[in-house]
Amino acid sequence: MKLFTRKDQDEHRADAAGDRAEAPPSQTVSAFLTAFGKRDIDVAMSFVDDAGRAVIHPTGLREGGPADLRAFLTETATAFPDLRVTVKNLIETGSVVTAELKVEGTQAAGYLGAINQEKHLDVDQAWRFTVSGDRITGVDAYWCQNQLYRRLAVKRLDQISLV
Repeated sequence: MKLFTRKDQDEHRADAAGDRAEAPPSQTVSAFLTAFGKRDIDVAMSFVDDAGRAVIHPTGLREGGPADLRAFLTETATAFPDLRVTVKNLIETGSVVTAELKVEGTQAAGYLGAINQEKHLDVDQAWRFTVSGDRITGVDAYWCQNQLYRRLAVKRLDQISLV
């Protein structure tokens, strides 16, 4: 009978992990979006590479990193406690996955400069993910910011305020 040492266990785990087939990029993206929809930012961010980049076009974020993405996801989850993220379509092209989704919820806090008026938000969005292995290395998010502001009852776009 052979006793396994910690080193043996670690080697066994590494061998087993090497035998496993790598998950397709769409599976990683789906897991990220599911966690975001559940407002579990820590789990969502566990799929993002530490050196990942984030570009959230409507907000003006151009060269962000994981901390910026986390801040955006947290602000969204905080502002919409009944957040619902519905994935309409995932299009996988090699290591790039495009997600068509709808983000919905009732505003309960200020969001992207719009004060809370308890308005319902539903905005169609497209997010493009770059995936390497099982890690998201890039996120580009797109939506119509004017539509978002209309849903949140913002009247003037030169100065986000209520009229």
